[in-house]
Amino acid sequence: MQIIAAFEGEDEGATGSGFVLDREGHIVTNNHVVQSAAEDNGPIEVVDFEGVRHDATVVGRSPVYDPAILKIAESGDLEPAALGASIGLHVGDPVVAFGSPLGLSQTVTSGIVSALDRPVTTGDEDNVSSYINAVQTDAAINPGNSGGPLVNLAGAVVGVNSAIATTGGGGLGGGGSGNIGVGFMIPIEQVRTTADQILRNGEARYPVIGAQVRTGRADSVGALITEVNKDTPAEEAGLQKDDIVTEVDGKPVTDGIALIVAIRTHQPGDTIEFTVQRGGSERAFEITLDGEVG
Repeated sequence: MQIIAAFEGEDEGATGSGFVLDREGHIVTNNHVVQSAAEDNGPIEVVDFEGVRHDATVVGRSPVYDPAILKIAESGDLEPAALGASIGLHVGDPVVAFGSPLGLSQTVTSGIVSALDRPVTTGDEDNVSSYINAVQTDAAINPGNSGGPLVNLAGAVVGVNSAIATTGGGGLGGGGSGNIGVGFMIPIEQVRTTADQILRNGEARYPVIGAQVRTGRADSVGALITEVNKDTPAEEAGLQKDDIVTEVDGKPVTDGIALIVAIRTHQPGDTIEFTVQRGGSERAFEITLDGEVG
């Protein structure tokens, strides 16, 4: 399905993709496709496979994880997509991306899963960054694909197109240069969780520890804690400024973004174990995650 949304006051200024979640008319897309329209109360339309336009409203969205849930009034005979699982994927598995790249509706591109558990951040200084424990693919992904499904050869959705790597300063996101064979998808498990939270409560929540970490450089040896806030899970567990987190639940952490993504693959209330380097020695800390809306 194609998503057409207002952007910075211009009707139809943003385009993306989406898919039918259920028979109640809920549509999955990306937050960054509809964010401007949602903030400005601008129009959003969903164009179905027959070319029929449906007015849509935003039920809820998550700037942190990037999914958004829309609602159309007349869902008619629209069939919900079959949801699969990304945890069963292997590098090399064939996949197909659906969407409206460059405004070209009902487009499919094929490729393989080229990496799993890829820590990716999207957004810029003016927006909340989304941190994704992404599925990477070489299927052609271009601006306009955002929010569309990535499916396995059984037709089950295993991820949602969210970002592309670009050259020439485009960075990660839906704009900039076109496809160079490196696209990133939100795993369907995270989309399920976020959609369920939005439909139940009208908002999504994400886990936090209450500490700041250095980002923007690949440290390769771990994630440097730059500040620990008072009365937070991080302080209660005993973390300190200048600690270097090297593992979360036994899995290596190479830098700050990898640490943020590792935390956000869990849910508020979960208890996770940090392995920390402090003063030349290694220590273990158990942290029970707090939650915030986003």
